[in-house]
Amino acid sequence: MLLDDDRLFDAEPKARAVARELYNEVRNLPLVSPHGHTEPRWYAENLPFPDPARLLIVPDHYIFRMLFSQGIRLEDLGVPTADGSAVETDGRKIWRLFAQNYYLFRGTPTRMWLDHTLGTLFGIQSRLTPDTADATYDQIAECLGKPEFLPRALYERFNIEVISTTDAATDTLPWHQQIKASGWKGRVVPAYRPDSVVDPDFQGFASNLDTLGEITGCDTGHWNGYLDAHRQRRAYFKSFGATSTDHGHPTAQTADLRGKQAGDLFDKVRTGKADAEERALFRAQMLTEMARMSAEDGLVMQIHPGSWRNHSPAMMEKFGRDKGFDIPTRTDYVGALKPLLDAVGTDPRLTVVVFTLDETSYARELAPLAGVYPSLRLGPSWWFHDSPEGMRRFREMTTETAGFYNTVGFNDDTRAFPSIPARHDVARRVDCAFLARLVTEHRLGLEEAHEVAHDLAYALAKKAYKL
Repeated sequence: MLLDDDRLFDAEPKARAVARELYNEVRNLPLVSPHGHTEPRWYAENLPFPDPARLLIVPDHYIFRMLFSQGIRLEDLGVPTADGSAVETDGRKIWRLFAQNYYLFRGTPTRMWLDHTLGTLFGIQSRLTPDTADATYDQIAECLGKPEFLPRALYERFNIEVISTTDAATDTLPWHQQIKASGWKGRVVPAYRPDSVVDPDFQGFASNLDTLGEITGCDTGHWNGYLDAHRQRRAYFKSFGATSTDHGHPTAQTADLRGKQAGDLFDKVRTGKADAEERALFRAQMLTEMARMSAEDGLVMQIHPGSWRNHSPAMMEKFGRDKGFDIPTRTDYVGALKPLLDAVGTDPRLTVVVFTLDETSYARELAPLAGVYPSLRLGPSWWFHDSPEGMRRFREMTTETAGFYNTVGFNDDTRAFPSIPARHDVARRVDCAFLARLVTEHRLGLEEAHEVAHDLAYALAKKAYKL
């Protein structure tokens, strides 16, 4: 697998030696995963994972979007269609097709994560190629049949201390209930994701509001009842250990309408009479409302803006959401967040973790904002930028203004459960390499660098997310 133990460290010997020393102190720290998209059902039922293709390829949009870009049909990769029409179901065929095209991932973080997963989790010693495809498939399949590869056993093997799932506001959390009742000691907590009931453009928005009213007993036909429903659901999520909310809005735009203005806007949205500008204003208003609620109930607020989701309507219609067609857009923060910050930005009870897909905003907007507003923290390199290069750019463009302690460590933000250790390992290596450079340039003492490495790998995430 050629997993060199000095990978991602500086080629210069002195810096490499310092990076190695720092990394060896943090490499085995527990994993804190405060934001991600693994399925709570896995931990609740604790059943064997399916075949290698359905575990590693079919659900991973990092993988199938690259393959689709080279003309490989999603149906041939086993990706389910929205209407249930036929797709490939033979896991071995899917795996062979993947192996034939594994070269496409050269130089990508996906390749690094997969090599790490195959080598350290499944004991694969040979590079994945068409010639090794069947043997690799058989070895992984054999592993998946063993008790030590069940979801709870892997949680413990990965040394996960806590992991957060991401759950819709209307989710009654049955799997979290089952985990809680099982007596298992693993800590799996939900996060409140209200997009389906705050975004008027979300599919089924009106019926989602009806559902929200039904499960809370609140009158979601009116503004105050609608807000009360959110408060009730947030409290319910907290009863299962939730410490955060998550908001995947198209932009970071916020607004602060009061009283009748907000109620009138809600009425328009609720009845489907709002135009595009008014629908955007409602999303903006709801970010501020959620921030106010976070100041009251203590849930850490995460804002993940700037993705043009489901960019291809044809692929959205055929395969549904989250099929690799989400594309970064330019994103404003200084102006967009001002109404929210004017309302609660200096409230010491509030923590807002802001992410971006627009790297040009790091030094110009996000670091200066987080470097002064006590409520703001910078989320780590996200999605298209959770690569070694993206992580380095994040540190280079934010540290000089926001420092390390206005950031929140690392979160893996993944659906691909087996890749979680690999993703944390990459982040720890990149951070140690960055700190080593500061040490060898005499900008940071070695003892301080050890403290910062520990904080970036472990302590900051626990503190920021109240875990």
